[in-house]
Amino acid sequence: MSPVRRIGRLGRRLVRRPAAGSRILQPVAVLWLVVLWVLLWGRVTPGLVVTGLLVGLLSIAMFPLPPLAIEGRVRPLSALRFGARFAYDVVRASVQVATLAFRRDQEAPTAVIGVPLITHSDLMLTVVAEVLSLVPGSLVVEIDRHDAIVYLHLIGVRDRDDVELERRRAQETEARMIRAFGSPADRHALAEGGRRDVRPHDPTGGGRGAPVGIPVPADVPPARPAPDGGTTR
Repeated sequence: MSPVRRIGRLGRRLVRRPAAGSRILQPVAVLWLVVLWVLLWGRVTPGLVVTGLLVGLLSIAMFPLPPLAIEGRVRPLSALRFGARFAYDVVRASVQVATLAFRRDQEAPTAVIGVPLITHSDLMLTVVAEVLSLVPGSLVVEIDRHDAIVYLHLIGVRDRDDVELERRRAQETEARMIRAFGSPADRHALAEGGRRDVRPHDPTGGGRGAPVGIPVPADVPPARPAPDGGTTR
């Protein structure tokens, strides 16, 4: 066999080799499908566990998960700090949303903001988006993978100071997650101050879609034509 053909076959084997994260993700997905299967039936029996395992294995075989590289590792102290701050954020946001719910005098102001992130890892972007969505009053409506920007729909944002505060809180959440679970590349970017700010002249926060970072008042009536040809409210 010629050296060129041998190198070509070796290259094809390297390309087809699954990432380390895939070997971890596949059994985790099977176990999660077994749990869902048992929960759907509402009881735990050996037969249901076996059939759930078969269904999980068949589902993974027919619809394999894409390769996923897990480069980070858990740092216990940083993870503990992240968990404590996340619990605090959930309680704080719950109180704020409850306060807005009991105010009958006006509707709660809302806004959609763009939050530039450091990481470009699909896994970390997904986890950060899930964590931000778990905080009451905030919901990730879109993720721009190319520019690493998440778009948050927020409740109780009244002005640009609130916008910048919520954007900073989201970026601090990502920073704590990188310190706790991030890859060496993400940690290096965080140490080097790799966060990218939204350009002031770009109302969309660097991505596509509706204007971002501008509060949307809920109590302003739509404009209607005026008799002189202009518009009035």
